[in-house]
Amino acid sequence: MNLSNQFSQSQPTIIRLEAVEKVYGSGNTTVHALDKVDLTIHQGEYCSIMGASGSGKSTVMNIIGCLDRPTAGKYYLDNIAVAGLVDEDLAEIRNRKIGFVFQQFHLLPQVSALENVMLPMVYAGIPSKERQERAALALDKVGLGNRVHNRPNQLSGGQQQRVAIARAIVNEPLLLLADEPTGALDSHTTKEVLAIFCELHHSGITVVMVTHESEVAKLTERIIWFKDGQIVHSHLTPEEMIAVAVAT
Repeated sequence: MNLSNQFSQSQPTIIRLEAVEKVYGSGNTTVHALDKVDLTIHQGEYCSIMGASGSGKSTVMNIIGCLDRPTAGKYYLDNIAVAGLVDEDLAEIRNRKIGFVFQQFHLLPQVSALENVMLPMVYAGIPSKERQERAALALDKVGLGNRVHNRPNQLSGGQQQRVAIARAIVNEPLLLLADEPTGALDSHTTKEVLAIFCELHHSGITVVMVTHESEVAKLTERIIWFKDGQIVHSHLTPEEMIAVAVAT
């Protein structure tokens, strides 16, 4: 066990999957997207999830993010058994405990960066004045304090992703989930965005990122490798990942 893993074991558990399965279809069309997956992620970890297309990495991300439910097994988020919760409770947990960043930025084009970042707080019932103050602070944190009134079409791709990150962290989530967050960015902008993720990790946020890019994954502390709906490596270091990638 490496030192970072020893450190994480002393931290509270944020994510725990127990024998999680996800099955689509039936009969001859049955697809086992996840096959009895066990996974534990502790507070403050910075993890990436890798694997070939169809390996199960996006499916497990959707379950971790409470965007989908497992067919079987148990999922605990911050020690809450979420798999059996009703949709309304799941929506509240997503809003309070999880921040999402996607490859496509999913910003509302007709409103400003500030208003986009304020949206999660509207759903959380936070008063207007506090929403504006917190959204402005979040944008400043990602280096866009001077762009609060710009609409998405007035921002570069990298700036739009920064707005998306600010929106994801404005409710101070326990967990930040990123699904291919640099997939639509050039190499220079990718480095800038990944530097923000590193800063957020160092501030104490648990970060889990799905990526197919080894250059992105190697900046994380722990790499989880999926194959055929199963975890084949749960604690790869960046150095070990290179050997696995070559052999796969």
